[in-house]
Amino acid sequence: MSLSNVGNLMWLYMNEISPGQGTNAPEFCIKAAGRVLMESGGRNWVPVIVKEIEQDQYEVIGNSFVYAIAQEVGLERVWCIVTDSSEKTFDLTRILTGELIPKLNLSTASRDEIQAALQYLIEKPNSELKGVKLAIATNRIDEASRQSWKNFEPITRLNCGITKGKKLDALKEVFYLTPQSEPEVVTSKVTPETNLNTLTVTELKDMAKKQGISGYKNKKKQELVALLTPA
Repeated sequence: MSLSNVGNLMWLYMNEISPGQGTNAPEFCIKAAGRVLMESGGRNWVPVIVKEIEQDQYEVIGNSFVYAIAQEVGLERVWCIVTDSSEKTFDLTRILTGELIPKLNLSTASRDEIQAALQYLIEKPNSELKGVKLAIATNRIDEASRQSWKNFEPITRLNCGITKGKKLDALKEVFYLTPQSEPEVVTSKVTPETNLNTLTVTELKDMAKKQGISGYKNKKKQELVALLTPA
């Protein structure tokens, strides 16, 4: 496809366009909207979003409802915007047209994002999370060490009302995880050149133990420093 077509508004023939994933809009809405469209001149002011799958052949990736209406009333041509064919563009288009629910990375999501996502799930009709206390679930998930989670299982141990099974599975509609690597624990390495005054009491006691020095257990820091300082 010519790159000049990407982003352009084009008046394409319906027989050049396949419906893609289609729409789940009720038949009544499609028929009623079709009547309004034809009574208003038959021009779809909201364009269908398509990608070119081969020369002069396109597939709907966004505003599938508009395409279904045009098909219902038998339009010969429909106004479309052409996008590139990348998977990223496909997902973004469906999110922006309301045909795909966006997901948040729970590993890095803010408290406000977690709260908004949980509220959406709780308030859905026939929600699996009905009865979950929004404030409690939000706070406990936000405060948890979720950066290293490999799955949602730890949530069931937060006592926030979300248990194994359907409740936990419901979270996958709005969340995903990208586990972060655990921070490397840096331990102090004691060498003969180490300034004893910079060490902790525990480190000084470990040093005395390794050197076979007795009587160090009940000593304070300065006493340990004196004990370990060469004569």
